[in-house]
Amino acid sequence: MKWRFVVVGKPSLEYAKAGVEEYLRRLRRYTSVELVIVKNGSREEEGSRLISASEGCYRLVFDERGELFNTRDLAKSVTELEMDGRVKSVAVMIGGAEGHGDELRGLADKMISFGRLTLQHELALVAATEQIYRVYSVNRGEPYHR
Repeated sequence: MKWRFVVVGKPSLEYAKAGVEEYLRRLRRYTSVELVIVKNGSREEEGSRLISASEGCYRLVFDERGELFNTRDLAKSVTELEMDGRVKSVAVMIGGAEGHGDELRGLADKMISFGRLTLQHELALVAATEQIYRVYSVNRGEPYHR
């Protein structure tokens, strides 16, 4: 299965760039991964760009209105997607400073929340890449997730 992290705006914070690069590098040992950056704009413009960049993918949207998962439940959900022959690519979608609009949330195949806290979008991208890496380490029985 291929993973596409679709995010509004290129990470500019040094720690965010370093974190995203690190977890994408680690993930590439297990699966195909790409980072797709769409241009900033209004919430509607960003949503339209995210939708276009995720066309044909299973849309996994990180949003404060999403479901709460623990890591093992997320790992189980990813395993189910991998076993589903219809899902070839997953787009992990991180919105900009204004969050996601109703149209994009309506097109999500699954919405996940990091919790009740609001995360800055670059930090959310780091957390999302880390969690997908963690999912792969859990599913392979590696010691990263203890």
